[in-house]
Amino acid sequence: MGRRPHRRALRTTAVGAVSASLVAGGVLGLAPAAQAATGAIRHVDIAGDGGTVLKANVITPAGADGTRRYPLIVLPTSWGFPQVQYLAQAQKLADDGYVVLSYNVRGFWQSGGEIDVAGPRDVADASRVVDWALAHTPADARHIGMAGVSYGAGISLLAAAHDPRVKAVASLSGWGDLIDSIYSGRTQHLQAAAVLDTVGTVTGRQSAESREIFSAFYDSDLTKEQEIVAWGRKRSPASYLDRLDKNGTAVLMAGAWGDTIFPPNQSIAFYERLTGPKRLELRPGDHATAELPGLFGVPNDVWTDTRRWMDHYLKGVDNGIDREQPVQLTSRSTDGYEGYPDWKSVGATREKIALAGTTTIHTNVDSGADGGTVFLSSILDQVARVPPVASIPLLPRYWAAVWQSQKYATAQQVRGTARLHTTLTPTEESGTLVAHLYDVGPLGLGKLVSHAPYTFHGRTPGKPFGLDLELFSTAYDVPAGHRLALVVDTVDPLYIEHNPSGARLTFSSPATDPSYVSVPLREQ
Repeated sequence: MGRRPHRRALRTTAVGAVSASLVAGGVLGLAPAAQAATGAIRHVDIAGDGGTVLKANVITPAGADGTRRYPLIVLPTSWGFPQVQYLAQAQKLADDGYVVLSYNVRGFWQSGGEIDVAGPRDVADASRVVDWALAHTPADARHIGMAGVSYGAGISLLAAAHDPRVKAVASLSGWGDLIDSIYSGRTQHLQAAAVLDTVGTVTGRQSAESREIFSAFYDSDLTKEQEIVAWGRKRSPASYLDRLDKNGTAVLMAGAWGDTIFPPNQSIAFYERLTGPKRLELRPGDHATAELPGLFGVPNDVWTDTRRWMDHYLKGVDNGIDREQPVQLTSRSTDGYEGYPDWKSVGATREKIALAGTTTIHTNVDSGADGGTVFLSSILDQVARVPPVASIPLLPRYWAAVWQSQKYATAQQVRGTARLHTTLTPTEESGTLVAHLYDVGPLGLGKLVSHAPYTFHGRTPGKPFGLDLELFSTAYDVPAGHRLALVVDTVDPLYIEHNPSGARLTFSSPATDPSYVSVPLREQ
Protein backbone atom coordinates (compact mmCIF):
# COMPACT_ATOMS: atom_id res chain seq x y z
CA MET A 1 0.00 0.00 0.00
CA GLY A 2 1.29 3.46 -0.83
CA ARG A 3 0.87 6.61 1.19
CA ARG A 4 -2.55 8.17 1.13
CA PRO A 5 -2.50 11.63 -0.49
CA HIS A 6 -4.16 14.41 1.46
CA ARG A 7 -7.50 15.30 -0.15
CA ARG A 8 -6.88 19.02 0.24
CA ALA A 9 -3.60 18.61 -1.63
CA LEU A 10 -5.44 16.81 -4.41
CA ARG A 11 -7.93 19.63 -4.71
CA THR A 12 -5.15 22.22 -4.74
CA THR A 13 -3.31 20.30 -7.46
CA ALA A 14 -6.35 20.54 -9.70
CA VAL A 15 -7.35 24.16 -9.05
CA GLY A 16 -5.41 25.70 -11.95
CA ALA A 17 -6.64 23.19 -14.50
CA VAL A 18 -10.20 23.36 -13.24
CA SER A 19 -10.23 27.14 -13.29
CA ALA A 20 -8.95 27.13 -16.86
CA SER A 21 -11.60 24.58 -17.82
CA LEU A 22 -14.42 26.60 -16.32
CA VAL A 23 -13.20 29.89 -17.75
CA ALA A 24 -12.94 28.28 -21.18
CA GLY A 25 -16.40 26.82 -20.73
CA GLY A 26 -17.79 30.21 -19.82
CA VAL A 27 -16.18 31.87 -22.81
CA LEU A 28 -17.38 29.07 -25.07
CA GLY A 29 -20.84 29.71 -23.73
CA LEU A 30 -20.75 33.25 -25.06
CA ALA A 31 -18.59 33.66 -28.14
CA PRO A 32 -19.82 30.76 -30.30
CA ALA A 33 -23.42 31.41 -29.28
CA ALA A 34 -23.19 34.94 -30.62
CA GLN A 35 -21.59 33.67 -33.82
CA ALA A 36 -24.28 31.05 -34.31
CA ALA A 37 -27.19 33.32 -33.45
CA THR A 38 -28.25 33.68 -37.09
CA GLY A 39 -28.47 29.91 -37.66
CA ALA A 40 -31.49 27.64 -37.19
CA ILE A 41 -30.78 26.74 -33.55
CA ARG A 42 -33.26 25.13 -31.21
CA HIS A 43 -32.71 24.47 -27.51
CA VAL A 44 -34.53 21.26 -26.68
CA ASP A 45 -35.04 18.73 -23.91
CA ILE A 46 -34.50 15.07 -24.78
CA ALA A 47 -35.57 12.12 -22.65
CA GLY A 48 -32.51 9.97 -22.13
CA ASP A 49 -32.23 6.56 -20.52
CA GLY A 50 -34.87 6.14 -17.81
CA GLY A 51 -36.45 9.45 -18.77
CA THR A 52 -33.51 11.58 -17.58
CA VAL A 53 -33.73 15.02 -19.19
CA LEU A 54 -30.77 15.90 -21.43
CA LYS A 55 -30.36 19.52 -22.47
CA ALA A 56 -29.48 19.85 -26.15
CA ASN A 57 -29.00 22.22 -29.09
CA VAL A 58 -30.15 21.37 -32.60
CA ILE A 59 -28.89 23.16 -35.70
CA THR A 60 -30.32 22.38 -39.12
CA PRO A 61 -28.97 23.48 -42.49
CA ALA A 62 -30.26 26.81 -43.78
CA GLY A 63 -33.31 26.33 -45.97
CA ALA A 64 -34.22 22.91 -44.55
CA ASP A 65 -37.96 22.63 -45.22
CA GLY A 66 -38.68 18.96 -44.63
CA THR A 67 -38.49 17.97 -48.29
CA ARG A 68 -35.11 16.23 -47.97
CA ARG A 69 -32.97 14.42 -45.42
CA TYR A 70 -29.51 15.41 -44.21
CA PRO A 71 -26.72 13.43 -42.56
CA LEU A 72 -26.75 13.68 -38.78
CA ILE A 73 -23.82 14.38 -36.45
CA VAL A 74 -24.30 13.97 -32.69
CA LEU A 75 -21.86 15.74 -30.34
CA PRO A 76 -21.81 14.70 -26.64
CA THR A 77 -20.17 17.32 -24.44
CA SER A 78 -16.80 17.06 -22.73
CA TRP A 79 -16.42 16.39 -19.00
CA GLY A 80 -17.60 19.51 -17.18
CA PHE A 81 -18.62 21.54 -20.25
CA PRO A 82 -22.14 22.85 -21.02
CA GLN A 83 -24.02 22.02 -24.22
CA VAL A 84 -22.96 25.25 -25.91
CA GLN A 85 -19.40 23.86 -26.18
CA TYR A 86 -19.62 22.91 -29.85
CA LEU A 87 -21.77 25.73 -31.24
CA ALA A 88 -19.02 27.23 -33.43
CA GLN A 89 -18.21 23.88 -35.06
CA ALA A 90 -21.87 22.85 -35.14
CA GLN A 91 -22.68 25.96 -37.16
CA LYS A 92 -19.91 25.15 -39.64
CA LEU A 93 -21.19 21.59 -39.98
CA ALA A 94 -24.76 22.81 -40.46
CA ASP A 95 -23.54 25.22 -43.13
CA ASP A 96 -21.99 22.18 -44.84
CA GLY A 97 -25.34 20.40 -44.91
CA TYR A 98 -25.52 18.44 -41.65
CA VAL A 99 -28.15 18.25 -38.97
CA VAL A 100 -26.11 18.74 -35.79
CA LEU A 101 -27.29 17.83 -32.32
CA SER A 102 -25.09 18.69 -29.34
CA TYR A 103 -26.25 17.52 -25.93
CA ASN A 104 -25.10 17.90 -22.37
CA VAL A 105 -24.24 14.47 -20.97
CA ARG A 106 -26.09 13.31 -17.88
CA GLY A 107 -24.99 14.57 -14.49
CA PHE A 108 -23.47 17.84 -15.71
CA TRP A 109 -24.86 21.37 -15.71
CA GLN A 110 -28.57 21.51 -16.55
CA SER A 111 -28.97 17.91 -17.69
CA GLY A 112 -30.51 15.58 -15.16
CA GLY A 113 -29.21 12.44 -13.53
CA GLU A 114 -25.83 11.66 -12.02
CA ILE A 115 -22.43 11.29 -13.68
CA ASP A 116 -22.13 7.77 -15.11
CA VAL A 117 -18.50 8.17 -16.29
CA ALA A 118 -19.26 6.87 -19.80
CA GLY A 119 -21.12 3.92 -18.35
CA PRO A 120 -24.17 2.03 -19.66
CA ARG A 121 -26.55 4.95 -19.02
CA ASP A 122 -24.39 7.31 -21.09
CA VAL A 123 -24.30 4.77 -23.92
CA ALA A 124 -28.07 4.34 -23.78
CA ASP A 125 -28.51 8.13 -23.70
CA ALA A 126 -26.64 8.45 -27.00
CA SER A 127 -29.05 6.07 -28.70
CA ARG A 128 -32.04 7.92 -27.26
CA VAL A 129 -30.58 11.16 -28.67
CA VAL A 130 -30.28 9.56 -32.11
CA ASP A 131 -33.88 8.33 -31.83
CA TRP A 132 -35.05 11.84 -30.99
CA ALA A 133 -33.14 13.40 -33.88
CA LEU A 134 -34.61 10.96 -36.39
CA ALA A 135 -38.11 11.69 -35.09
CA HIS A 136 -37.88 15.48 -34.79
CA THR A 137 -35.36 16.69 -37.41
CA PRO A 138 -34.74 16.08 -41.14
CA ALA A 139 -31.92 13.68 -40.22
CA ASP A 140 -31.14 10.74 -42.51
CA ALA A 141 -31.14 7.42 -40.62
CA ARG A 142 -28.67 5.95 -43.13
CA HIS A 143 -25.98 8.59 -42.51
CA ILE A 144 -25.25 9.12 -38.81
CA GLY A 145 -21.96 10.17 -37.23
CA MET A 146 -20.79 11.03 -33.73
CA ALA A 147 -17.89 13.18 -32.63
CA GLY A 148 -16.62 14.78 -29.47
CA VAL A 149 -13.70 16.01 -27.43
CA SER A 150 -12.42 14.06 -24.41
CA TYR A 151 -15.45 12.65 -22.55
CA GLY A 152 -17.56 13.20 -25.66
CA ALA A 153 -14.98 11.27 -27.69
CA GLY A 154 -15.11 8.24 -25.42
CA ILE A 155 -18.90 8.24 -25.31
CA SER A 156 -19.00 8.51 -29.12
CA LEU A 157 -16.84 5.40 -29.56
CA LEU A 158 -18.80 3.45 -26.96
CA ALA A 159 -22.11 4.50 -28.49
CA ALA A 160 -20.97 3.49 -31.98
CA ALA A 161 -19.96 0.06 -30.68
CA HIS A 162 -23.45 -0.46 -29.23
CA ASP A 163 -25.51 1.26 -31.95
CA PRO A 164 -24.82 0.10 -35.54
CA ARG A 165 -26.67 3.12 -36.90
CA VAL A 166 -23.56 5.20 -36.16
CA LYS A 167 -21.43 4.89 -39.30
CA ALA A 168 -18.55 7.28 -38.51
CA VAL A 169 -16.84 8.58 -35.37
CA ALA A 170 -14.30 11.32 -34.73
CA SER A 171 -12.71 10.69 -31.32
CA LEU A 172 -10.75 13.82 -30.35
CA SER A 173 -8.52 13.46 -27.28
CA GLY A 174 -10.49 10.41 -26.24
CA TRP A 175 -9.53 7.02 -24.92
CA GLY A 176 -9.48 3.41 -26.03
CA ASP A 177 -8.71 1.91 -22.61
CA LEU A 178 -9.77 3.90 -19.53
CA ILE A 179 -7.73 1.87 -17.04
CA ASP A 180 -4.56 2.08 -19.13
CA SER A 181 -5.14 5.84 -19.25
CA ILE A 182 -5.24 6.67 -15.54
CA TYR A 183 -3.72 3.48 -14.09
CA SER A 184 -0.95 2.59 -16.54
CA GLY A 185 1.95 0.64 -15.11
CA ARG A 186 -0.40 -0.22 -12.23
CA THR A 187 0.21 3.32 -11.00
CA GLN A 188 -2.47 5.87 -10.15
CA HIS A 189 -2.17 9.00 -12.30
CA LEU A 190 -2.79 11.32 -9.37
CA GLN A 191 -2.98 14.75 -10.98
CA ALA A 192 -5.10 13.51 -13.89
CA ALA A 193 -7.62 11.87 -11.54
CA ALA A 194 -7.66 14.95 -9.31
CA VAL A 195 -8.56 17.18 -12.26
CA LEU A 196 -11.40 14.88 -13.36
CA ASP A 197 -12.67 14.48 -9.80
CA THR A 198 -12.60 18.19 -9.05
CA VAL A 199 -14.25 19.23 -12.31
CA GLY A 200 -16.94 16.62 -11.75
CA THR A 201 -17.55 17.91 -8.22
CA VAL A 202 -17.75 21.56 -9.31
CA THR A 203 -19.84 21.22 -12.46
CA GLY A 204 -21.81 18.02 -11.94
CA ARG A 205 -23.37 15.50 -9.61
CA GLN A 206 -21.26 12.44 -8.92
CA SER A 207 -23.00 9.14 -8.37
CA ALA A 208 -22.32 7.06 -5.27
CA GLU A 209 -20.55 4.53 -7.50
CA SER A 210 -18.16 7.10 -9.00
CA ARG A 211 -17.40 8.59 -5.57
CA GLU A 212 -16.59 5.12 -4.27
CA ILE A 213 -14.32 4.38 -7.23
CA PHE A 214 -12.42 7.67 -6.88
CA SER A 215 -12.03 7.08 -3.13
CA ALA A 216 -10.65 3.56 -3.60
CA PHE A 217 -8.35 4.86 -6.34
CA TYR A 218 -6.86 7.60 -4.15
CA ASP A 219 -6.54 5.34 -1.12
CA SER A 220 -4.55 2.70 -3.01
CA ASP A 221 -6.99 0.09 -1.77
CA LEU A 222 -5.71 -3.11 -3.36
CA THR A 223 -8.75 -5.03 -2.14
CA LYS A 224 -10.75 -2.84 -4.55
CA GLU A 225 -8.29 -3.09 -7.46
CA GLN A 226 -10.16 -5.72 -9.44
CA GLU A 227 -13.41 -3.84 -8.90
CA ILE A 228 -11.81 -0.65 -10.24
CA VAL A 229 -10.39 -2.51 -13.24
CA ALA A 230 -13.77 -4.08 -14.03
CA TRP A 231 -15.44 -0.68 -13.70
CA GLY A 232 -12.92 0.78 -16.16
CA ARG A 233 -13.13 -2.10 -18.63
CA LYS A 234 -16.90 -1.60 -18.90
CA ARG A 235 -16.16 2.01 -19.91
CA SER A 236 -13.40 1.22 -22.41
CA PRO A 237 -14.10 1.14 -26.17
CA ALA A 238 -11.37 -1.52 -26.43
CA SER A 239 -13.71 -3.93 -24.64
CA TYR A 240 -16.19 -3.63 -27.52
CA LEU A 241 -13.77 -3.40 -30.43
CA ASP A 242 -15.23 -6.47 -32.11
CA ARG A 243 -18.57 -4.68 -32.31
CA LEU A 244 -17.02 -1.64 -33.99
CA ASP A 245 -15.34 -3.94 -36.51
CA LYS A 246 -18.58 -5.83 -37.12
CA ASN A 247 -20.46 -2.56 -37.64
CA GLY A 248 -17.77 -1.33 -40.05
CA THR A 249 -17.61 2.00 -38.22
CA ALA A 250 -15.16 4.49 -39.73
CA VAL A 251 -13.01 5.71 -36.81
CA LEU A 252 -10.86 8.84 -36.73
CA MET A 253 -8.71 9.21 -33.60
CA ALA A 254 -6.82 12.43 -32.86
CA GLY A 255 -4.71 13.06 -29.78
CA ALA A 256 -1.64 14.73 -28.33
CA TRP A 257 1.78 13.34 -27.44
CA GLY A 258 1.70 14.97 -24.01
CA ASP A 259 -1.89 14.15 -23.06
CA THR A 260 -1.76 13.86 -19.26
CA ILE A 261 -5.36 12.60 -18.97
CA PHE A 262 -5.36 9.99 -21.76
CA PRO A 263 -1.71 9.29 -22.75
CA PRO A 264 -1.37 8.15 -26.37
CA ASN A 265 -0.24 4.52 -25.88
CA GLN A 266 -3.67 3.16 -25.06
CA SER A 267 -5.28 4.93 -28.04
CA ILE A 268 -2.53 3.65 -30.34
CA ALA A 269 -3.08 0.07 -29.11
CA PHE A 270 -6.81 0.46 -29.75
CA TYR A 271 -6.18 1.90 -33.22
CA GLU A 272 -3.86 -0.96 -34.16
CA ARG A 273 -6.55 -3.53 -33.39
CA LEU A 274 -9.27 -1.84 -35.47
CA THR A 275 -9.87 -3.52 -38.83
CA GLY A 276 -12.36 -1.11 -40.41
CA PRO A 277 -11.73 2.32 -41.97
CA LYS A 278 -9.46 4.19 -39.55
CA ARG A 279 -7.12 7.15 -39.18
CA LEU A 280 -4.77 8.16 -36.34
CA GLU A 281 -3.49 11.72 -35.84
CA LEU A 282 -1.01 12.71 -33.09
CA ARG A 283 0.24 16.23 -32.48
CA PRO A 284 2.19 18.17 -29.82
CA GLY A 285 0.20 19.36 -26.82
CA ASP A 286 -1.78 18.14 -23.85
CA HIS A 287 -5.34 16.98 -23.34
CA ALA A 288 -7.67 18.64 -25.89
CA THR A 289 -5.28 21.56 -26.48
CA ALA A 290 -4.87 20.85 -30.21
CA GLU A 291 -8.61 21.06 -30.93
CA LEU A 292 -9.46 23.79 -28.40
CA PRO A 293 -9.00 26.76 -30.83
CA GLY A 294 -11.56 25.17 -33.15
CA LEU A 295 -14.19 25.41 -30.42
CA PHE A 296 -13.86 29.18 -30.75
CA GLY A 297 -14.33 28.97 -34.52
CA VAL A 298 -10.63 29.43 -35.29
CA PRO A 299 -9.43 27.43 -38.34
CA ASN A 300 -8.06 24.21 -36.95
CA ASP A 301 -6.52 21.09 -38.52
CA VAL A 302 -8.25 18.69 -36.12
CA TRP A 303 -11.72 20.00 -36.89
CA THR A 304 -10.92 20.32 -40.60
CA ASP A 305 -10.01 16.64 -40.73
CA THR A 306 -13.11 15.80 -38.68
CA ARG A 307 -15.30 17.46 -41.32
CA ARG A 308 -13.37 15.75 -44.12
CA TRP A 309 -13.85 12.39 -42.37
CA MET A 310 -17.58 12.93 -42.00
CA ASP A 311 -17.90 14.28 -45.55
CA HIS A 312 -16.35 11.13 -46.97
CA TYR A 313 -18.00 8.48 -44.79
CA LEU A 314 -21.42 10.10 -44.35
CA LYS A 315 -21.83 12.02 -47.62
CA GLY A 316 -19.61 9.96 -49.89
CA VAL A 317 -17.50 12.97 -50.89
CA ASP A 318 -14.35 11.94 -52.76
CA ASN A 319 -11.98 14.24 -50.86
CA GLY A 320 -9.05 11.81 -50.77
CA ILE A 321 -8.92 11.30 -47.01
CA ASP A 322 -9.34 7.55 -47.49
CA ARG A 323 -6.28 7.47 -49.79
CA GLU A 324 -3.94 9.40 -47.51
CA GLN A 325 -1.50 7.62 -45.21
CA PRO A 326 -3.76 6.70 -42.27
CA VAL A 327 -1.21 7.51 -39.54
CA GLN A 328 -0.43 11.24 -39.48
CA LEU A 329 2.09 12.60 -36.98
CA THR A 330 3.59 15.97 -36.14
CA SER A 331 6.92 15.99 -34.32
CA ARG A 332 7.27 18.02 -31.13
CA SER A 333 10.45 19.47 -32.65
CA THR A 334 9.41 20.44 -36.19
CA ASP A 335 6.39 21.61 -38.15
CA GLY A 336 4.59 19.63 -40.82
CA TYR A 337 2.99 16.22 -41.00
CA GLU A 338 4.57 12.81 -41.47
CA GLY A 339 2.45 10.07 -43.00
CA TYR A 340 2.82 6.34 -42.35
CA PRO A 341 0.87 3.30 -43.60
CA ASP A 342 0.56 1.89 -40.06
CA TRP A 343 1.90 2.36 -36.54
CA LYS A 344 4.64 -0.26 -36.81
CA SER A 345 6.20 1.79 -39.64
CA VAL A 346 6.57 4.86 -37.39
CA GLY A 347 9.68 3.65 -35.56
CA ALA A 348 11.14 1.63 -38.42
CA THR A 349 14.46 0.96 -36.66
CA ARG A 350 15.51 0.62 -33.03
CA GLU A 351 18.62 1.51 -31.08
CA LYS A 352 19.38 -0.32 -27.87
CA ILE A 353 21.15 1.71 -25.19
CA ALA A 354 22.83 -0.63 -22.71
CA LEU A 355 22.08 -0.10 -19.03
CA ALA A 356 25.26 -1.65 -17.72
CA GLY A 357 26.38 -2.30 -14.16
CA THR A 358 24.49 -2.54 -10.88
CA THR A 359 22.90 0.56 -9.37
CA THR A 360 20.97 0.96 -6.12
CA ILE A 361 18.75 3.95 -5.40
CA HIS A 362 16.85 5.00 -2.29
CA THR A 363 13.15 5.84 -2.42
CA ASN A 364 10.68 8.42 -1.07
CA VAL A 365 12.50 11.53 -2.37
CA ASP A 366 11.96 13.32 -5.67
CA SER A 367 15.33 13.47 -7.44
CA GLY A 368 14.29 16.38 -9.67
CA ALA A 369 13.57 14.22 -12.71
CA ASP A 370 9.82 14.62 -13.26
CA GLY A 371 7.16 14.26 -15.96
CA GLY A 372 6.07 17.86 -15.40
CA THR A 373 2.73 19.30 -14.29
CA VAL A 374 -0.64 18.28 -15.68
CA PHE A 375 -1.57 20.53 -18.65
CA LEU A 376 1.05 23.22 -18.01
CA SER A 377 4.17 21.32 -19.09
CA SER A 378 2.81 19.87 -22.33
CA ILE A 379 1.20 23.18 -23.30
CA LEU A 380 4.59 24.87 -22.91
CA ASP A 381 6.08 22.13 -25.07
CA GLN A 382 3.33 22.64 -27.66
CA VAL A 383 3.54 26.44 -27.80
CA ALA A 384 7.21 27.15 -27.10
CA ARG A 385 8.87 23.72 -27.49
CA VAL A 386 9.98 23.88 -23.87
CA PRO A 387 9.50 20.44 -22.27
CA PRO A 388 10.31 19.70 -18.60
CA VAL A 389 14.06 19.96 -18.00
CA ALA A 390 16.59 18.60 -15.52
CA SER A 391 20.33 19.03 -15.09
CA ILE A 392 21.49 15.46 -15.60
CA PRO A 393 24.97 15.88 -13.99
CA LEU A 394 23.37 17.40 -10.87
CA LEU A 395 20.77 14.71 -10.29
CA PRO A 396 21.54 13.05 -6.92
CA ARG A 397 22.63 9.47 -7.62
CA TYR A 398 21.46 8.51 -4.14
CA TRP A 399 17.86 8.84 -5.41
CA ALA A 400 18.26 8.52 -9.18
CA ALA A 401 19.85 5.93 -11.47
CA VAL A 402 21.33 7.46 -14.63
CA TRP A 403 22.60 5.90 -17.86
CA GLN A 404 23.65 7.80 -20.99
CA SER A 405 24.27 7.00 -24.65
CA GLN A 406 27.23 8.20 -26.66
CA LYS A 407 26.97 11.55 -28.42
CA TYR A 408 25.18 11.32 -31.74
CA ALA A 409 27.04 12.50 -34.84
CA THR A 410 23.75 13.14 -36.64
CA ALA A 411 20.26 14.13 -35.54
CA GLN A 412 18.10 11.26 -34.27
CA GLN A 413 14.37 11.31 -34.97
CA VAL A 414 12.73 9.45 -32.09
CA ARG A 415 9.36 8.14 -33.28
CA GLY A 416 7.12 5.74 -31.41
CA THR A 417 7.36 3.90 -28.11
CA ALA A 418 10.61 3.48 -26.20
CA ARG A 419 10.85 0.30 -24.10
CA LEU A 420 12.77 -0.33 -20.91
CA HIS A 421 13.97 -3.81 -19.95
CA THR A 422 15.90 -4.38 -16.74
CA THR A 423 16.27 -6.62 -13.71
CA LEU A 424 15.01 -5.16 -10.45
CA THR A 425 15.68 -6.33 -6.90
CA PRO A 426 13.54 -4.58 -4.24
CA THR A 427 13.97 -4.55 -0.50
CA GLU A 428 10.18 -4.47 0.01
CA GLU A 429 7.25 -6.32 -1.54
CA SER A 430 5.79 -3.14 -3.11
CA GLY A 431 7.33 -0.18 -4.86
CA THR A 432 7.09 2.44 -7.58
CA LEU A 433 9.61 3.78 -10.05
CA VAL A 434 9.38 6.33 -12.86
CA ALA A 435 11.57 6.06 -15.96
CA HIS A 436 12.46 9.26 -17.83
CA LEU A 437 14.16 9.55 -21.22
CA TYR A 438 16.04 12.83 -21.75
CA ASP A 439 17.68 14.63 -24.66
CA VAL A 440 20.93 15.88 -23.11
CA GLY A 441 22.79 18.86 -24.58
CA PRO A 442 26.52 19.71 -24.30
CA LEU A 443 26.03 21.48 -20.94
CA GLY A 444 24.20 18.53 -19.41
CA LEU A 445 20.71 20.07 -19.54
CA GLY A 446 18.17 17.34 -20.24
CA LYS A 447 14.89 17.95 -22.07
CA LEU A 448 12.23 15.36 -21.41
CA VAL A 449 11.56 13.10 -24.40
CA SER A 450 9.24 10.65 -22.64
CA HIS A 451 8.56 8.92 -19.34
CA ALA A 452 6.26 6.37 -17.67
CA PRO A 453 5.54 5.03 -14.15
CA TYR A 454 5.69 1.43 -12.94
CA THR A 455 4.37 -0.08 -9.71
CA PHE A 456 4.74 -3.62 -8.35
CA HIS A 457 3.07 -5.46 -5.48
CA GLY A 458 3.51 -8.90 -3.97
CA ARG A 459 7.20 -9.33 -4.81
CA THR A 460 9.62 -11.23 -2.58
CA PRO A 461 12.09 -8.80 -0.96
CA GLY A 462 15.65 -9.50 -2.10
CA LYS A 463 14.54 -11.60 -5.10
CA PRO A 464 15.28 -10.13 -8.55
CA PHE A 465 12.64 -10.06 -11.28
CA GLY A 466 12.50 -8.92 -14.88
CA LEU A 467 10.83 -5.58 -15.57
CA ASP A 468 9.48 -4.41 -18.92
CA LEU A 469 7.99 -0.94 -19.31
CA GLU A 470 6.74 0.99 -22.32
CA LEU A 471 7.35 4.72 -22.08
CA PHE A 472 4.70 7.07 -23.45
CA SER A 473 4.83 7.25 -27.24
CA THR A 474 6.27 10.40 -28.75
CA ALA A 475 7.88 12.12 -31.74
CA TYR A 476 10.99 14.13 -30.85
CA ASP A 477 14.18 15.10 -32.71
CA VAL A 478 17.48 14.82 -30.83
CA PRO A 479 20.02 17.27 -32.34
CA ALA A 480 23.47 16.18 -33.51
CA GLY A 481 26.03 16.43 -30.71
CA HIS A 482 23.45 15.50 -28.06
CA ARG A 483 22.96 12.21 -26.28
CA LEU A 484 20.05 10.34 -24.70
CA ALA A 485 19.87 9.63 -20.99
CA LEU A 486 17.62 7.27 -19.05
CA VAL A 487 16.89 8.42 -15.51
CA VAL A 488 14.97 6.26 -13.04
CA ASP A 489 13.77 7.55 -9.70
CA THR A 490 10.85 6.80 -7.38
CA VAL A 491 8.80 9.97 -6.85
CA ASP A 492 6.92 12.11 -9.38
CA PRO A 493 4.10 14.54 -8.44
CA LEU A 494 2.04 13.23 -11.36
CA TYR A 495 1.63 9.82 -9.69
CA ILE A 496 0.92 8.07 -6.40
CA GLU A 497 4.02 6.20 -5.21
CA HIS A 498 3.99 2.92 -3.31
CA ASN A 499 7.46 2.81 -1.77
CA PRO A 500 7.56 1.96 1.95
CA SER A 501 9.75 4.30 3.98
CA GLY A 502 13.43 3.44 3.62
CA ALA A 503 12.96 1.06 0.70
CA ARG A 504 15.71 0.63 -1.90
CA LEU A 505 15.65 -0.55 -5.51
CA THR A 506 18.62 -2.23 -7.20
CA PHE A 507 18.93 -2.38 -11.00
CA SER A 508 21.28 -4.94 -12.54
CA SER A 509 22.19 -6.27 -15.97
CA PRO A 510 22.87 -10.02 -15.85
CA ALA A 511 25.05 -11.39 -18.63
CA THR A 512 22.25 -13.79 -19.58
CA ASP A 513 19.61 -11.03 -19.65
CA PRO A 514 21.21 -7.61 -20.30
CA SER A 515 19.31 -4.45 -19.40
CA TYR A 516 18.60 -1.82 -22.04
CA VAL A 517 16.29 0.89 -23.25
CA SER A 518 15.13 0.36 -26.84
CA VAL A 519 14.57 3.66 -28.66
CA PRO A 520 12.46 3.75 -31.87
CA LEU A 521 13.91 5.85 -34.68
CA ARG A 522 12.41 7.07 -37.92
CA GLU A 523 14.01 5.53 -40.97
CA GLN A 524 16.49 8.03 -42.39
